[in-house]
Amino acid sequence: MRIKNELSSLMSKYSIFLVLLILFIICCILNENFLSAENLKNISTQISVGTILAFGETILIISGMLDLSSASVLALSGVVSVSLYKSTESLSLAFAAAVMVSVCCNLINGIMVTKFKTPSFIATLAMMAMARGAALMYTSGQNIYQIGNYTVLGQGRVLGIPAPVVFLSGIFIITWYLLKHTIFGRSIYAIGGNEEAANASGINVNKIKMQAFVINGIFVGIAGVLFMSRVNEGAPNGANGYEFKALTAAIIGGTSFSGGIGTASGTIAGAFIVGFLDNIMILTGVGSYLQQIIRGAIIALAVMYDINAKTRRMKRKFSSNNRVKDSKSEQSI
Repeated sequence: MRIKNELSSLMSKYSIFLVLLILFIICCILNENFLSAENLKNISTQISVGTILAFGETILIISGMLDLSSASVLALSGVVSVSLYKSTESLSLAFAAAVMVSVCCNLINGIMVTKFKTPSFIATLAMMAMARGAALMYTSGQNIYQIGNYTVLGQGRVLGIPAPVVFLSGIFIITWYLLKHTIFGRSIYAIGGNEEAANASGINVNKIKMQAFVINGIFVGIAGVLFMSRVNEGAPNGANGYEFKALTAAIIGGTSFSGGIGTASGTIAGAFIVGFLDNIMILTGVGSYLQQIIRGAIIALAVMYDINAKTRRMKRKFSSNNRVKDSKSEQSI
């Protein structure tokens, strides 16, 4: 029984990486161009913006929340950043502006959630509409063209590595460290697992939630800069649907919608699974409509798996508690 439980624990912990490996092998078999260095580099670059959003989503979902506004806030912070760069030609100022705008939007989300007890689903849904509207109003609904050297942030290279991949790697390390080695990380796992128990144990729940939204805001602001730089324009309608890409990567990577469970490594594995699937569907000529159906099916399967896994965990916990009670009863007799 013990060996069986250990094997089950190992499978639940590393199954996502096994899936990623199997998918990688299948993709290599299906198309010879998949394994080329240029194609793999393209996949890493293409998933970078969505995965950076996914890391913010991972932190929020672990703590029992989520963000539906990330793509709209990305667009708002991105167009403000591009506009400021065109006025000042300062990359550092434009970068800082994007992060500040995004953090402000996330602070509003955090205040609605913590002070007014608004469910994060509703709070961020409202912000999704407000931020997208603000982006369109700021640009009068027009794209901002001729952005000059701003493109270096999303199209440049560092030692031959695409800049978005460098940003992605840095944010992965930051997220991994925050979740694994900080009090903040332990606190959000506790809050997501049982908010009342976390509050009773002395954790300042509202403060931690606000910090989670601020970190998410920083990530979204960076993603906004990279996105606008990659598309070579300030696009107020840009990144539509990216919030769902982020959620998909997080959920496929093992982050539980019920809170308290998730890892940075799982999220990046989930993002690459989605990236590999998108890429191989394009290489093999799968139609765009069918691609959407497959993506939707993947989300449904991931959520069903999450619910099933949660049910199994609850049953194991219940069974374990019963065994402990029975053991104590026998000892007392």
